[in-house]
Amino acid sequence: MSMPPPGASAPVDEIHWPSLIAAISAITAVGIAIGLGLPLLSIIMEKRGISSTMIGLNSAMAGIASMIAAPLTTAAAHRYGVARTMLVAVVVAAISALGFYYIENFLLWFPLRFAFHGAITVLFVLSEFWINVTAPPARRGLVLGIYGTVLSLGFAMGPLLFSFLGSDGILPFAFGAAVILCAAIPIFLARRESPVLDEKPELHFMRYVFLVPTATAAVFVFGAVEAGGLSLFPIYGTRAGFTEREAALLLTVMGIGNVIFQIPLGMLSDRMKDRRNLLTLMTVIGLIGALCLPILEESWWLMAVVLLFWGGCVSGLYTVGLGHLGSRLTGSDLAAANAAFVFSYAVGTVAGPQAIGAAMDVTGNHGFAWAIAGLFGLYVLLSLVRIAIRPK
Repeated sequence: MSMPPPGASAPVDEIHWPSLIAAISAITAVGIAIGLGLPLLSIIMEKRGISSTMIGLNSAMAGIASMIAAPLTTAAAHRYGVARTMLVAVVVAAISALGFYYIENFLLWFPLRFAFHGAITVLFVLSEFWINVTAPPARRGLVLGIYGTVLSLGFAMGPLLFSFLGSDGILPFAFGAAVILCAAIPIFLARRESPVLDEKPELHFMRYVFLVPTATAAVFVFGAVEAGGLSLFPIYGTRAGFTEREAALLLTVMGIGNVIFQIPLGMLSDRMKDRRNLLTLMTVIGLIGALCLPILEESWWLMAVVLLFWGGCVSGLYTVGLGHLGSRLTGSDLAAANAAFVFSYAVGTVAGPQAIGAAMDVTGNHGFAWAIAGLFGLYVLLSLVRIAIRPK
């Protein structure tokens, strides 16, 4: 069977494995780099006696870099090509990763962090665009489910690798750089299959944030709940009466839910005429799960069961939202919308911990559940309004 031209959608049932492997390699590098880098850098800064405030400011550069890099990614890919832009981003990310070891001046870690997470954001945006373009429309959910599963595994592998590699010496930095550089091989091999952006996007970047609001709002909620949950659930759990080990295990159960439900939810979305219905259903489950958290504090097992399914629904917002985006747009519009998708995720990761933390300060420990329920509730309202105004 002949291959479609670069940038064309794949035939209904054919999966382009070189493109899929290239995109998955890029996202694996992203997941491992973030999962390994965040705890590694925080621990090193702590060892150097840097204040928690400055550690927080330096960590915030990740979200700022993503929000700035995302709108610029489509223009770079249009000018230099998708695969070439991704290869440059791989090199910049790998050099930056090693830079954290060789550069001891803490102030220089701010531009270094900006470069690292900016390059990672470019890989994020373009790998999603590549996979969305070449995914067969009838199997888009399955392909994106595989993609989302690998991303979740990458995030999970990062802290695990950190536990083995530690924070001493060059080894963790060299390992992280090597993992990132390995992603260049399949990207280079599949470069002739990478999408071609012949035209610039028709709209201003921010218009794409609101063009498919059901998708971008879904990933905003995903980013907010994921980042807020990972950073504040251990505090919520211990205040609720669980031991640190029990709270950590509950967080692990939620992570397992993130991984095992991606592909089934993606396949389910392929069978639905309108993916917005599935997005609404998952947020309703997320809303109910959040409201149940205060009631379940007496039972670790019941809390674990709820968090397993809850974690699956939260991660499903990303996969199904990305699929909804791909079913609505094509070409340069899809590339720009993918950038808007990642931008919305970055905003969520910055806003989520702030909103949830503030709610816990104002209303007590249950503010964790109320804030997350509020995020899900607002999404349910938006989704129902959109479905009513714009039926499929």
